[in-house]
Amino acid sequence: MKIKEISKILEEMAPLAYAEDFDNVGLLVGNPESTATGILVCHDALESVIDEAVFKNCNMVVCFHPILFSGIKKITGKNYVERAVLKAIKNDIAIYAVHTALDNHKNGVNKIFCDALGLLNTKILIPKPQFIQKLVTYTVPENAEKLRTALFEAGAGSIGNYDNCSFNSIGRGTYRGNKDSNPTIGTPLVFMETEEVKIEVTFEKHKQNTILQALFANHIYEEVAYEVYDLQNTHQNIGLGMVGELNSPMSEIDFLSFVKKTMDCGGIRHSALLGKPIKKVSVLGGSGSFAIKNAIQSGASIFLTSDLKYHNFFEAENRIILADIGHFESERFTKKYIVDFLKEKITNFAIVLSEENTNPVKYL
Repeated sequence: MKIKEISKILEEMAPLAYAEDFDNVGLLVGNPESTATGILVCHDALESVIDEAVFKNCNMVVCFHPILFSGIKKITGKNYVERAVLKAIKNDIAIYAVHTALDNHKNGVNKIFCDALGLLNTKILIPKPQFIQKLVTYTVPENAEKLRTALFEAGAGSIGNYDNCSFNSIGRGTYRGNKDSNPTIGTPLVFMETEEVKIEVTFEKHKQNTILQALFANHIYEEVAYEVYDLQNTHQNIGLGMVGELNSPMSEIDFLSFVKKTMDCGGIRHSALLGKPIKKVSVLGGSGSFAIKNAIQSGASIFLTSDLKYHNFFEAENRIILADIGHFESERFTKKYIVDFLKEKITNFAIVLSEENTNPVKYL
């Protein structure tokens, strides 16, 4: 199986278009045309993980965090990033990262986090903005069903838990072709007026090329009239963080103890307790200080995240408990999720969960 084929499967799990603009996801090291002998899944593609991949005959490493994040001008082995990349290149090992592409997925990092805590009725904390576009086109009634179906199959018309969504209205279209035209209805140089169906569908903007290809391939007009708009709507199933509810309320101390045990935390730093039972919980795996206001607005009793600084804790304003459970800990179960996904998609192929603990933070 080629690296590019595995990459395509990984994009089903974590579409690269979902990643944040600052991120560096996808195939970072390696030739997509190379054949994979095995996949090692890890949290961080450190030098020790590359050694593990060599030992276990895996020439592809799928990591959560990208080992290459900022641009580098030299690779001399002077730091841990360069040493890992050099070793991967020397041993012909590809490195693929998912990071915020999986963070933003409705079944990704934060759903995994919620599931570990048993949270119910989950929804995205910060829906991704400006990610939806609308296509408007016009055709004759005889072509409408075929065209709609093709657009749906290309990925248009999905809204939340619904698909095949469109709005259709009947109107009158006019046109006149020049001498070089070949109209489907009418003749050149003759003014025409005919009944048309206006079809409107929304889609995720990274699917635009596929949607337009389906439009042109299935429209019967010589010249296809269409419009594409950027919408301000947020995407309810794509975004960072998540909010959910406990099946039964817990005291603050009991809940924090439950989180510490479940996520195997070395310790939890938190803001002042409020003396209220915990029912609604907000989470954001990884660094989440930017989402404190969103967590408060969600009505959650507590916000579980990591990398909070001293002054971030003041932002709780006695309206929520802020709990820093550790960066690695908040993403602890992600690599197992990736392994399970790949094993379901790829059978009779070595997919290995890394045994390396790459958490750089230690606790006394």
